[in-house]
Formats: sequence, C-alpha cells, structure tokens
Amino acid sequence: MVVAVKILGLSGSLRRDSAHSAVLRTVAEQLPASVALLLYELHEVPPYNEDLDGSAPPAAVLALREAVHRADAVLIGSPEYNHGMSGVLKNALDWISRPHGKSTLTGKPVLTFTASPAFTGGVRAHQQLNETLTAIQAMQVAYPQIVIGSVTSKLEGGRLVDEAANAFLMDGVRRLVQLVDNRPA
Repeated sequence: MVVAVKILGLSGSLRRDSAHSAVLRTVAEQLPASVALLLYELHEVPPYNEDLDGSAPPAAVLALREAVHRADAVLIGSPEYNHGMSGVLKNALDWISRPHGKSTLTGKPVLTFTASPAFTGGVRAHQQLNETLTAIQAMQVAYPQIVIGSVTSKLEGGRLVDEAANAFLMDGVRRLVQLVDNRPA
C-alpha cells in the first residue's frame, strides 16, 4: 500500500532510553499501512544563533527544516524539565520557526504530548509547547492535552504498554491524520 500520510516524530529528549522516543516508536508500530511516522533525531541541531541563520544556516538545521517541510504532519513529544519543555525541543522549534513568517510549521497539522515520571505528566511543559506552536502558527489538533504521568511504569521493552494511555494517544493521532486528510490543498 502507498503511504498517503507522512508524520514526522520529534522527541524533545536526547536520552538513549527516552520515554518520548519510546512512545513515538509505539505509535509508529500501530499506524495503518497508509500512514508512516519517521522519528527525527535532534542530536545534531546546534543552539539557535541568529548570526548563523542567514543564507547558509547549519546543515543540521537545513535537514530539520526540510524534514518538516516534507512531512504532512508532526507529532511532538516533550519531557518536562523544571516546569517547562526541554531546551532541546525549544531550540529545534526556534530553528524551525525561521525565517520569520516562512516557517515550515506554519499551517502544518501538529499533535503534541508530554510524559513525565511525575504523576502530572508534564502539563506545564505541554502548555509552553502549545504557546510556542501558536506563535509559529502551526495547526494544532483540537484534542484534550495528552499527558502521560508516571511514564516509567507505563513502558516496557522500549514501548508504551499502558492500554489507557496508548488508546488516548492513538485517538489523538487518528485526529491528526484526519486533519491532514481534510485540510485544503
């Protein structure tokens, strides 16, 4: 079957055993054959520096922007560090948001989730993430906040195994795909 919808997965954690990357891999395994999720690594993206963001930005930034451009939608997972989204993710979003008014995320369907070992699941990071995406003018899925509290107890073998959390997340992903299918060409 031909892939009709390409989702780019961005994990705000660089850890080898990242819960957010595990959740994204779990989503990828459950998608229908017509939908694919590519997990994009943010390891090489340098700290944002406007001096470098001219006619020849760093190669890692160009690759990230191109990956967002090629995707039909983006699924973003962020940890919560000190009551906010991860610096890695904020940095990537700052690069993606440029050049001003021409971001590859503007008008792009986006679904977000946070996960945390805390029972709150990263709700404060989720709010920051949504505010940043609003500023970039991404098309956020109208869906309740997806927060996965006590995430370490919901992972096994590098996959999300909690049925309730998984079902809620996958319903959001279905809405993301519907948004892609229904948006104007």
